[in-house]
Amino acid sequence: MTACIIGWAHTRFGKLEGETVESLIVRVASEALADAGVGPGEVDEIVLGHFNAGFSAQDFTASLVLQASPDLRFKRATRVENACATGSAAVHQGLNAIAAKSARFALIVGVEQMTTTPPVEIGKNLLKASYVRDETDIEGGFAGIFGRIAALYFQKYGDQSDALARIAAKNHKNGVGNPFAQMRKDLGYDFCRRESDKNPFVAGPLKRTDCSLVSDGAAAVVLTDEETARAMGKAVAVRGAAHVQDFLPMARRDILKFEGCALAWQQALAAAGVGLDDLSFVETHDCFTIAELIEYEAMGLVPEGRGASAMKDGLTEMNGRLPVNPSGGLKAKGHPIGATGVSMHALAAMQLTGTAGDFQVKNARLGGLFNMGGAAVANYVSILERIR
Repeated sequence: MTACIIGWAHTRFGKLEGETVESLIVRVASEALADAGVGPGEVDEIVLGHFNAGFSAQDFTASLVLQASPDLRFKRATRVENACATGSAAVHQGLNAIAAKSARFALIVGVEQMTTTPPVEIGKNLLKASYVRDETDIEGGFAGIFGRIAALYFQKYGDQSDALARIAAKNHKNGVGNPFAQMRKDLGYDFCRRESDKNPFVAGPLKRTDCSLVSDGAAAVVLTDEETARAMGKAVAVRGAAHVQDFLPMARRDILKFEGCALAWQQALAAAGVGLDDLSFVETHDCFTIAELIEYEAMGLVPEGRGASAMKDGLTEMNGRLPVNPSGGLKAKGHPIGATGVSMHALAAMQLTGTAGDFQVKNARLGGLFNMGGAAVANYVSILERIR
């Protein structure tokens, strides 16, 4: 056990008019500390996850967390970045600080404001999470990268359009119950499966419903050690955590295997002393539906090349053997890059404390989450369990 989550906060994700990176940071930092019952003066470590890459003119943002309270002045504050896994990079840095006993209370914040950026610039910013030397000329931007992955997967294992549509439909259905989700609409399988004016092809075999949303939003968690956590109001332990970094160029690896993802799951489950079958739910990184499909295989839910069977057999539905993305995932919840990993930890904590409301998984006791940066380059897994 590395540390415990004792408080959290989460904004709605989407196009948030009138907000700024600073206002979002201040709100969740204040709310998470209040939720934990921890005073700002008690915080020892602040970690901010903020990808930016051109989304915000203010690029030096670590100290914006201090705006939440004068009592945070002079606290250690660091901004971290690891592409779309930035939020989990921040959480894991906080876990390290607690484990090293250099901090008793750590405040972790993830934030991104993307919707104020022109669409062309959004595409350019996201491509900075690829191997620029070789991959920026791929048509369709980052969607084009995953469109290429999908096309290669289809070539090897057959047309998976049905499975991708089922994943999209599942996640949109789940997102209806999540008050923080950007798109709370059950689109249905038929809409997700068919090309239409409202659901055109975007890149390769990927349609609009296969792609996550451009979002604004923030989330925060407060971490502490187990002994302290057991005296607090609530405590969700991080029983196991793993971070595996792979080569950046897709040409240096088998892009259909997500080997870093697989290794991160193996390491985190081993550290927690549990198996995949012990989990009550998983929040996984569905930046594109093909990613979730391959992640089923990487986590060991189904054999290699059999990702579609998980959907066909209903394994990952809310009432299935292992509900995946009960929150709606990035697909419905939205994907404000720096906030996503922190959001996953906060929402998993909600599930385990029985406070997830209309997207609550029944009898949730042990949860896993996977947050990915780039095309399976930065791979983070956390295994969470309520202890109080």
